[in-house]
Amino acid sequence: MLQQRLMWIVWPAFLMAGVLEMLVFAFVDPQDMHWFGSPLDMSRQAIYTITFFIFWGIAVVSSGLTTLLAMSPFEVNRCPLPETERPDGCPKQGTC
Repeated sequence: MLQQRLMWIVWPAFLMAGVLEMLVFAFVDPQDMHWFGSPLDMSRQAIYTITFFIFWGIAVVSSGLTTLLAMSPFEVNRCPLPETERPDGCPKQGTC
């Protein structure tokens, strides 16, 4: 289940990072970019790559938050330990 949820988060984020990359660099030339007033001393390909990973990271955070907020209260509060290994004071139902 964890792998499935991870793919729900990472794959759409990957696709959106690609779309954002195309949209941004359709209008911006990487060689014209400046960081704190000085030009970036990197190749176009390096700027494309770094920007893609930044966009992907932002989209992963967004997708992860959406997945977290879509979880039911049971999923959030359930105890992952079997009943025999639960700490003292843990309810005997499915939560802990």
